[in-house]
Amino acid sequence: MLNLTSRTAAAACVMAVFGAQGALADEFYKDKTISIITSTGVGGSYDTAARVIARYMPKYILGRPVMVVRNMPGGGHTRAMNYLFSQAAQDGTVIGTVSNSLPMHQMVDGRGVHFDSGAMNWIGSIGISNLTFVIWRGASVQKFEDALTREVTLGATGTGSGTFIYPNAVNRILGTKFKIISGYKQSIDIDLAMEKGEVSGRAGGSYAALLAERRDWITQNKAIIIAQIGHKRDPLLPAVPLLQEFAKTDEQREILRFISGPVRIGRPYVAPPNVPPARVELLRRAFDATMEDKEFQAETEKLSLDIVPMPGEELTQAVLETVKTSPQIIEKVKAAVAAPGASR
Repeated sequence: MLNLTSRTAAAACVMAVFGAQGALADEFYKDKTISIITSTGVGGSYDTAARVIARYMPKYILGRPVMVVRNMPGGGHTRAMNYLFSQAAQDGTVIGTVSNSLPMHQMVDGRGVHFDSGAMNWIGSIGISNLTFVIWRGASVQKFEDALTREVTLGATGTGSGTFIYPNAVNRILGTKFKIISGYKQSIDIDLAMEKGEVSGRAGGSYAALLAERRDWITQNKAIIIAQIGHKRDPLLPAVPLLQEFAKTDEQREILRFISGPVRIGRPYVAPPNVPPARVELLRRAFDATMEDKEFQAETEKLSLDIVPMPGEELTQAVLETVKTSPQIIEKVKAAVAAPGASR
């Protein structure tokens, strides 16, 4: 979280926005309801976090509007984003929290996409910690470079999951020899398979989730994290290299940074494209202040929510980097993430 000086600055920034908007903002949001559309169903980290934010964020918006959460799953998360882009009210009374993979999906796949991520107003992100490649202690591979010359088995839930996408991609981009065993129903089944020796590792899980669910793997030295997936090293994993650090060429580095993009985006909050800029600014500063609210922090900690806040301006830059990626790199990415035997 931000230090005290940053927290004070954030609060001052919120008050400055309120002062600039004055009675206009108060008049607009007074007696209003702000809907948070989530692209997931009830339950899970996106929905749970949205409901906590809905309780705390209104106190940082002049007029104290009510915030309610509306679930809109479907279309691989595209249904909610399509709604926000073209059907939702454009006045600041509707925002959303959507899958971090949507900007990448827009560029690489495009099925169901009737939105432009680059045109949306990104409010902020509650983030996620970096994803990991975890290998059981004693496996044939004990550091990432070993996988360039030795085969090691990783469990996966399916070709659309990070448990498959990341090892499959580095096999194709870097020439690693990860043998992917698909068919596990959920990540917990892969964990049990690792403990029983059926597979030697897995990819795609966050470091925070690993600490919450399998802390003994780390504290008792049962498993090793050989690589992390993100745009910068997690402060808690300073010695573990990022995937793109293994790149041999600029092109490889760009591809690996691109497929790491959803981790950087985290769990984002977004407003429709035509919300007035002053209202977008107000929502951004209210979001920032919520992230620094001590009661909010205490509640999210109790719920074991992985909170790594990112302000709207930085989130916007991350999204724009994704959607402005060159067509040449996008074609390379498509080849890297495609399942074996998939037609293109």
